[in-house]
Amino acid sequence: MNQIKQANGYRLHSLSPLFSQDITPAVQPDPDDVTFDLDRALGSVVGLRAEIPEDTFTAPILGTEREGNGVLIDNNGMVLTIGYLIAEAETITLTSQTNRISTAEVIAYDYETGFGMVHADEPLNIAPIEIGSSAGLREGDSVIVGGHGGRGQSVSASVVSKREFAGYWEYMLDEAIFTAPPHPNWGGTALINTDGKLAGIGSLFVQDPVPGGQISHGNMFVPIDLLKPIYSDLLSFGRANRPPHPWLGMFTTEIDDNLVIAGTANGGPAQKADVRVGDIVMEIDGEPVETLAQMLRAIWSLGAPGVTVRLTLLREDQTLDVYVRSADRYDMMKLTLRH
Repeated sequence: MNQIKQANGYRLHSLSPLFSQDITPAVQPDPDDVTFDLDRALGSVVGLRAEIPEDTFTAPILGTEREGNGVLIDNNGMVLTIGYLIAEAETITLTSQTNRISTAEVIAYDYETGFGMVHADEPLNIAPIEIGSSAGLREGDSVIVGGHGGRGQSVSASVVSKREFAGYWEYMLDEAIFTAPPHPNWGGTALINTDGKLAGIGSLFVQDPVPGGQISHGNMFVPIDLLKPIYSDLLSFGRANRPPHPWLGMFTTEIDDNLVIAGTANGGPAQKADVRVGDIVMEIDGEPVETLAQMLRAIWSLGAPGVTVRLTLLREDQTLDVYVRSADRYDMMKLTLRH
């Protein structure tokens, strides 16, 4: 899986970061540079540790011990984070910046946005951050990437691009937020705007925050505006109440203008249909595809989970059609949502 991540130029989580965990004073935020209470805003960020059973679907991919950040968003102990940190978690521990520790329960994991939510079992005795807007962010805007640990674990950054993002694990955002310089412990960090409000949640380390540009390292954030229309669904159902996309269980990467299969999910639809590592995806249901985003949209346009997807593949200089009966990825996971 690490080869897939490096081929795509980004990493999902910071368990094995590409560079030092230290944040130099030069990029740490200065309270004199902002018009809001910086320490109060950063105080809403908690440390998050999750333990996942070894027999779960995500354990071989993301590990059984995951660490990152979460952000307290209300006075009732609700913490927003990035979903891959808590997917299939059995035990979750939160640590506030005052070193108050609480266990937590998983409330939601929405695969389409990437958001995850947990609820602290005991009061954290910190102030929540106010939810802001991501729509108003523009390239060049100053932001703060807040991590657990206050100013010393946070980064003063800038928005360097807002654009479509497609992930090899069958994930796509119409408009993600990219910042630089990067935070070394990015998972679940708070993207704080100039009003001191929450504008996004940290998801990735990327090597192309500006396509074709000179900036080589940055972070990708899930925009907070994606949370607002589904928030009540997450509380009620643990995910957005909408039809899921058909899932094939293919890890597809763009290499030299080709869509190359870099792996398949164990027991997933693609593996069962004999899709192989090294296959090049040429067409989806007879329609040529050249980018990962095109491929995902073509698959998702065919219907609900269970629909059969015809892949035209190039394998060792031979073209062949493979028929994959799609599935709902949630059926593969052991979810322990509190509802």
